Amino acid sequence: MSFTASRVFKGCRALLAPAKSAAAAATPTPAAPKTTATKKTTAAAAAKPKVKREKPVRLSGILKPMPVSPVLREFLGGVPEASRTDAVKKIWAHIKLHNLQNPTNKKEIFCDEKLKSIFDGKEKVGFLEIGKLLTQHFVKAT
Repeated sequence: MSFTASRVFKGCRALLAPAKSAAAAATPTPAAPKTTATKKTTAAAAAKPKVKREKPVRLSGILKPMPVSPVLREFLGGVPEASRTDAVKKIWAHIKLHNLQNPTNKKEIFCDEKLKSIFDGKEKVGFLEIGKLLTQHFVKAT
């Protein structure tokens, strides 16, 4: 064994030991006999179904549905509450459906009348501005 191999494997005996011969590997090792206690415990475990208690999922952050402004409510189809992610998804679906993304600069979105009502009457909006402009439409519940 070379010095570099022992240095790479840091002296691990299993890695540095010579390989076993093919004859030694071909002989099967005897299996341990199964006990009846093992069968009883597995049968008992199979008889009792495990009851998994599910905790109710509490949405928070951008996934939490919040009341929306009347303007955004009209854009989203009349829903009184929406999560930020749902609102952004529906806005992007509208942008893609009406081909409002600037073909030369994909970061710009041309606003039609529906988007102008949400984005303070702006003609163009950067895609990173969407989240900031949506903030005013989510009413904080007190």
